[in-house]
Amino acid sequence: MSLGGGKTVSKLFTKEKAGYKITLSAGWIGNDLLLSLYGGDTPHIGTVTTYSSDTDTQVQRFPSHHGRFHKDDVLAKILLEKIQSIIPGNCVITAGVHVDHISKEQIEASFPMTKELADELAHWIKEHPLAKEPLYN
Repeated sequence: MSLGGGKTVSKLFTKEKAGYKITLSAGWIGNDLLLSLYGGDTPHIGTVTTYSSDTDTQVQRFPSHHGRFHKDDVLAKILLEKIQSIIPGNCVITAGVHVDHISKEQIEASFPMTKELADELAHWIKEHPLAKEPLYN
């Protein structure tokens, strides 16, 4: 997707460690940022995290199995902490990483992978600023 001037407004980032990949899809929708963090053997939407500089961050965890709820917002929080000071509008992050029979090593690998993705995302945001400020009457 591109806007006038050839600026890219969406981007995919991927990291791989401990035998699995995590992908981050980022896209501007006007002045707002839509992020999807997913990966492993069964990518999904486990949580939704919303951010606005004017309101408290909200998290919705969806049911998983055996009465448990997904905890992917832990990864979304890592992303958000890195970028919230440079987001000009609202931000929605969907997150869902599932690795079959995940090991402790694989769980631990998800944190640095997400931090690396967050660093790349922050750089991309700075390189691809807003397409247009909204006009009001």
